[in-house]
Amino acid sequence: MDATDIKILRILHDNARENASVISDRINMSVSAVIERIRKLESQGVIKGYTAIVDEGLIGNDVLAYVSVGTEHPKYNEAFVAYVQQCDSIVECNYIAGDLDFMLKVSVPSTKDLERLLNEIKSVRGVSLTRTVVALSTVKNQYTICP
Repeated sequence: MDATDIKILRILHDNARENASVISDRINMSVSAVIERIRKLESQGVIKGYTAIVDEGLIGNDVLAYVSVGTEHPKYNEAFVAYVQQCDSIVECNYIAGDLDFMLKVSVPSTKDLERLLNEIKSVRGVSLTRTVVALSTVKNQYTICP
C-alpha cells in the first residue's frame, strides 16, 4: 500500500459511493488505474465492504448501551458468540482482554427493551456477569481509522 492507495481510501471513507472518475480527478490518476487500485484493495481485504450508515435514533432505536460480559470459562465462548450472531440488537461484539470477556454495543428502542435484552444475555449458558453503561449522547463516531 502506498500514498496513492491511502488517498483513495480517504476519499472512499468520506463517501464510499464516490465515482471513480471523481476520484481520478482528485488524485490526478486515470480512471482505469483508480478502478484497478480499488479492486486490489478489495481483493487484499483492505476494503472489506460497503455499507449504509444508519442513524439508529431515526429508525426508532433511542437507547445505545455498552454491555461487558463475563463468561465462566472459555468453553462457553463459542455458544455465546453464536447467540450474539443471531441477535439483531447487538450491533457490535468484541472479544476483549481484562476482567471481562466480551464488549457488546447494543441498540434498542427503549430501556424496557434493554432490560429484556440484558435478561436474555444473562440467560445464555456460561454467562456469569454483565456490566452495562448507557450512552447519553455520541460526540464522535468514526467507523474506521484511515491513515
